[in-house]
Amino acid sequence: MPRITGPIKRRHPISVEEVTALKKLTDRPIKFTVPGPFTMAQQAQNDFYPTTREAALAYAEAVREEVQDLFAAGADIIQLDEPYMQARPQAAEEYGIEALNRALQGTSGTTCVHICFGYAALIHERPEGYSFLPQLHQACCHQISIETAQSDLDCSVLSALSEQTILLGVIDLSTPEVESVDTIVGRVKRALAYIDKERVVLAPDCGMKYLPRDASYSKISNMVAAARILREEFGESLG
Repeated sequence: MPRITGPIKRRHPISVEEVTALKKLTDRPIKFTVPGPFTMAQQAQNDFYPTTREAALAYAEAVREEVQDLFAAGADIIQLDEPYMQARPQAAEEYGIEALNRALQGTSGTTCVHICFGYAALIHERPEGYSFLPQLHQACCHQISIETAQSDLDCSVLSALSEQTILLGVIDLSTPEVESVDTIVGRVKRALAYIDKERVVLAPDCGMKYLPRDASYSKISNMVAAARILREEFGESLG
């Protein structure tokens, strides 16, 4: 567990060098992920700040500096991972959005927030709904990344998020079994009753690092095929 013994200060991040190197290898849009300030404050032992809220806001200042540098280095999208907003909803209600918005204030590119139930390989039981999700309509991010596949999420909650683009998690990462294209199409369609197709982008539920490479590749390939089918039916606006 990280320990906070003095003012939180950002060091030169290796991530900026990684973005610079990646820009030389591709002409495609680049997305980079950093931990969110609320989650870091929940994971740290705070021996310096009077409250966890103040620690989260200090983390937010450091995250904002890093996000600005990553955009300056050429990143197109920056995602902040905030799984602890789901895990500790009461604290998130108190200052989670405040910390998140401070981290994103004044940023120049497209920003995304990922809120999840934890790595599927480690946390097997999934609730059918988020304990903290509608509140993100107050966040100043452009996109929100959520899980729906493994949890069989009740997608009616998406009605509360009327502005941001939704990265819709439609790939179950708890198993290496590759879901069919039709299964993925069905997962997307159950969400389209609650959100405009122009604001949907297909995505895995969360990170894929615990899956075998061949299974991961096949799952993503089927997701791409599902996107093609959905575009043919609903139009090119569906991502």
